[in-house]
Amino acid sequence: MTAEDDTNRRAAAQHAVTEHLRLTAAGRTDEWVTLFAPDAVLEFPFAPAGVPRRVTGRDALLAHMSNFPETFDVEFVDLVFHETVDPSLVIAEFRSTGTARPTGKPYEQTCVSVVRTDDDALITHYLDYWNPLVAIEALTPHEVPSEPARGVTFGS
Repeated sequence: MTAEDDTNRRAAAQHAVTEHLRLTAAGRTDEWVTLFAPDAVLEFPFAPAGVPRRVTGRDALLAHMSNFPETFDVEFVDLVFHETVDPSLVIAEFRSTGTARPTGKPYEQTCVSVVRTDDDALITHYLDYWNPLVAIEALTPHEVPSEPARGVTFGS
């Protein structure tokens, strides 16, 4: 593989991630899922209870994301790509800024994603590091009081 091939592959992989963010924010899940290989894996290492840690295949991905447009009104900002040795590997940092639709509360999330693409620049593996506590807080109605059991303490 030449340096130009690597450059083109890296640009295509980064474009796939950029499109993922654009289509997710626009709520265009039918188009969004076409960015993924048929057997792609989406992983959420910090998924809270009730949210799958791993989703595999386009049908499952589409089902998983189908309610996102009704749940969050967001845009993704401050996208930064970190250089990798492998041009098909993308490490991206970005923020989401917006609102949780059911509550009207702000949804301000910081994410790091580790994304692998294939020779056709389709996403094969998307490892999504986000803070579930931010989502839980944004989706909790104002009238629900905070409870110590919902929190996390460090130390005594």
